[in-house]
Amino acid sequence: MPRVVVAMSGGVDSSTTAAILKQMGYEVIGFTMKLWDDGGSRLRSHLCCSVEDVYDAKRIAAQLGIPHYVINMKEAFKKEVVDYFVNEYLNGRTPNPCVVCNQKIKFGLLLGKAKSIGADFIATGHYAKVEWDSRIERYILKKGEDKSKEQSYFLAMLSQESLSKALFPLGNYTKEEVRKMAAQLQLKVAEKNESQEVCFIPDNDYAKFICNRVSFPVKSGLKEGAIIDKTGKVIGKHNGIIGYTIGQRRGIRKPSDKPFYVTRIDSKSNTVTVGDEADLYSSHLVATDLNWISVRKLDKRYHFKEMDVYVKIRYNHKPAEAKIIQNKGNEILVKFKTPQRAITPGQLAVFYTNDTVIGGGWIR
Repeated sequence: MPRVVVAMSGGVDSSTTAAILKQMGYEVIGFTMKLWDDGGSRLRSHLCCSVEDVYDAKRIAAQLGIPHYVINMKEAFKKEVVDYFVNEYLNGRTPNPCVVCNQKIKFGLLLGKAKSIGADFIATGHYAKVEWDSRIERYILKKGEDKSKEQSYFLAMLSQESLSKALFPLGNYTKEEVRKMAAQLQLKVAEKNESQEVCFIPDNDYAKFICNRVSFPVKSGLKEGAIIDKTGKVIGKHNGIIGYTIGQRRGIRKPSDKPFYVTRIDSKSNTVTVGDEADLYSSHLVATDLNWISVRKLDKRYHFKEMDVYVKIRYNHKPAEAKIIQNKGNEILVKFKTPQRAITPGQLAVFYTNDTVIGGGWIR
């Protein structure tokens, strides 16, 4: 019987995942990752790895009759995810910690630990699908059936090795169906609320979190600087670029009757550029550090250097028609059929054909 490690967070999705796999005949082992100091109860914050979450995961494992272990991965999580998050904001970019956590923690380090105990697979509660395509001899990633919940975007940087070991049992279900299934199985977390926003930041206060983690002397991302218009004219001041992201309207201190939006953040000059809403729209972007899934790469050896796709520039973005074109090195140029609003450096661009993920890359 195949052995699978389920990443159990104590929530309804991962708990139902474990139950489904147990019913399917897998030898299921539950791993709960300790990633962050919870600072107390989930009732007081939405931090990950709370005492309640670990307790819930243990209760579900006991109910299902499967072994359960808590894995301390705090040091790796700080290095790979938290430090990345802080540094991206200090450099004027908007990070995507969930993508990095999936790539480097869940389907990196945790997968390695699963292999070390002889597991054949690792499973999570993501709403996505992975399949083997014998025609192209590659594992492919697809959108989940629940279009309002599907999470293929967050998995687009997984390697072929990771996808070959990944199981996503919830990909064929909606969230409503999963909750009903959990209730029918009498799982005690069937109605448990989901955590929101970035799981390791209390009160969703990014700036305060970053300030508390940066040693002095103060880095440029925390220093007061100029707010300028698109001509370079100084029209106001900011308290640090970490408080801004592309498309933001609130928090812009300037004398004007009309609304301004953040259009550019420059960490070198410590400036925030603002403009009209029309200035937020762009017809192209450059994506770097690419990860290809359903193709090997865009180059002459594979008979094409460009492809018509749909592109998501953030998780809640409606996929937009575009052409991706091989640029130089490990980067591509994305040309949109119609201009897109608030293309943000640091976010992930994910490329699709229908429900299949072609690949992804970081917006430069």
